[in-house]
Amino acid sequence: MTRRKLRPDEEELWRKVADRTDRLHPEKPFHPDDFVTTPAPKPRLKHTFEVTPALGKPSASRPTTAVNLTPSIVDQVATQPVQMDRKAFTQMKRGKLKPEGKLDLHGMTLDRAHPALTRFILSAQSQGKRLVLVVTGKGKNRDDDSPIPVRFGVLRHQVPQWLSMPPLSSVVLQVSQANVRHGGGGAYYVYLRRQR
Repeated sequence: MTRRKLRPDEEELWRKVADRTDRLHPEKPFHPDDFVTTPAPKPRLKHTFEVTPALGKPSASRPTTAVNLTPSIVDQVATQPVQMDRKAFTQMKRGKLKPEGKLDLHGMTLDRAHPALTRFILSAQSQGKRLVLVVTGKGKNRDDDSPIPVRFGVLRHQVPQWLSMPPLSSVVLQVSQANVRHGGGGAYYVYLRRQR
């Protein structure tokens, strides 16, 4: 790798800057040839996967970009396989089934919401209820200048995860986004297993 000397315009710029600053070490004389730059190395591209043509022959090594997009919570819940009776599921999605109980978590913090949800689901199942409604709210769009992105609607994202973990996973048969008449994107239908 060869080093190059400063171009005249770079040397002129350096002199302008040097004239306006105080030297840290005035005993050392300045000479532009002491400051040489090296060309930046070419970036190496990482291959995440290779695209093969239709004939099945390996393609020439072409870098590709892999994008890992986590599906939205609505898509995650919607793609869950139907565990309950399909006719009842269709009626539930259309808002035709009336929930037998309702829990409103809207405005609660995560540490208050989780125990409240657990108590509500377990007591609803012990009372023989099958369909309950859990209201989370859609979430607020907060303008914070944080460099770390914050999910929109924390409870809305967290509730399906809590319902899929023990002890609630053994009680819950199906989770689905509620119909508009019962809260839409800010609520979930939770269909419970029969008590044994």
